[in-house]
Amino acid sequence: MRRRPPSVLAVLLGFALVVLAAFPAAASSYRYWSFWDAPAGGSWSYATVGPSMARPADGSVQGFRFAVSQDASAEAARPRAAADFAAICGATPAAEGKKRVALVVDFGVPADAPSGENPPQEAPRTACAQVAPDATTAEALASVAKPLRYNGAAMLCAISGYPAQGCGEPVASPAADSSDPTAAPSPAPGGGPSAAEAGGGPSAGLITGLAAVAALAAAGIWQSRRRPR
Repeated sequence: MRRRPPSVLAVLLGFALVVLAAFPAAASSYRYWSFWDAPAGGSWSYATVGPSMARPADGSVQGFRFAVSQDASAEAARPRAAADFAAICGATPAAEGKKRVALVVDFGVPADAPSGENPPQEAPRTACAQVAPDATTAEALASVAKPLRYNGAAMLCAISGYPAQGCGEPVASPAADSSDPTAAPSPAPGGGPSAAEAGGGPSAGLITGLAAVAALAAAGIWQSRRRPR
């Protein structure tokens, strides 16, 4: 006996369930330190590896920003200071057997702070770390911004003791004051950047899934019309 095609109602119901299930995921936000890179200065780009794995060259600029950011469907805030090596390390003379790494640490805005805490300072902090040639970004950061705190997955949780608690915890919704004109595609906390669309639109995976379900719905309608009455 020939198998009957799915009814149009059933296909459309599946489509609705996919859409409804997608929206809570797209609204997920996290409170965490993001890690940014500017190898030769200039504009910030989200780092492709964590600070414990990155080994910046002499003359590099590395940045950190604490903020509430949504998942791959939204945008993460860049450090609010320029990635300017000369401005940060210009007064630090080069030394044999050492490299200079310019660091920008942006503690974010009060709206993004955990309950009961406030950013240690309003403006981003800059420092010139002079470290061994093979030093990681984490080692450079530790030389100028202790204490650092990590979790068991080696995710950076605190810089200069901020925040005192928490590490990449989910937040119900992004803080209104965390929006930043210097924004870029948001990564999953603690890892490399995820695929994202600028402007906070739906993720590529969500669009693909909806397109596939819509195609199934169209196929169901076409088959129902071809069925003998």
